Amino acid sequence: MRLCATVLVLSFAALAGCDGGPTAPAGPPPAVQPPAPAGPAQPGEPASPSRPSAAPAGPLRIDGAAEGALRFDGFGPVRFGDDAQAVRQAWGGDLGAAGPVEPGGCHYLIPQPLGPEGYRIAFMVEGDRFVRVDVADPSIEAPGGARVGMAGDAVRALYPGRVAEQPHKYDPDGRVLRVAAPAGEGALVLELDADGRVDEWRVGIPPQVDYVEGCS
Repeated sequence: MRLCATVLVLSFAALAGCDGGPTAPAGPPPAVQPPAPAGPAQPGEPASPSRPSAAPAGPLRIDGAAEGALRFDGFGPVRFGDDAQAVRQAWGGDLGAAGPVEPGGCHYLIPQPLGPEGYRIAFMVEGDRFVRVDVADPSIEAPGGARVGMAGDAVRALYPGRVAEQPHKYDPDGRVLRVAAPAGEGALVLELDADGRVDEWRVGIPPQVDYVEGCS
């Protein structure tokens, strides 16, 4: 599956066009107050003014998933089967305002802003439940250690005896590797390009983890 960056960019461009709220008029500058006395940092308090206060403490960061955060059963404190709001709360950053075209339909929550290269990580929701994560960023580690850019043979070595292989649906020179979870119903699906390297991967629960075209 290739989560189409073009479709996603257009979707979020359309959403951005809806943000037309009024802007408060400028007023006189506020009186300068003396700085408050410094005190000890409290648990969960931002490390610096540039860190968003909404970011949760835990194994995630707003610009990407921390090492080991993605698992066969979910990420961080969120499990596959939880609702979309749980994903938003756990991520802590802007995941856009996309929703299903029809009630209970499939859609993605994607960290914003979406750059010209498209998505880096995206969270699939279907039936009002979190069911899958798509990743196209080499800095994000899959459960078990695979990454975008890794050679197929290295992937096979990471998951001995657990890799099922099949041709790529759209790339005659590509391959698809599917790794069953060591326990439970989850699976990791990695797409290899013509050079035999991981182009993108996804982890989730059936049947959604096996959707080739994402939500299309």
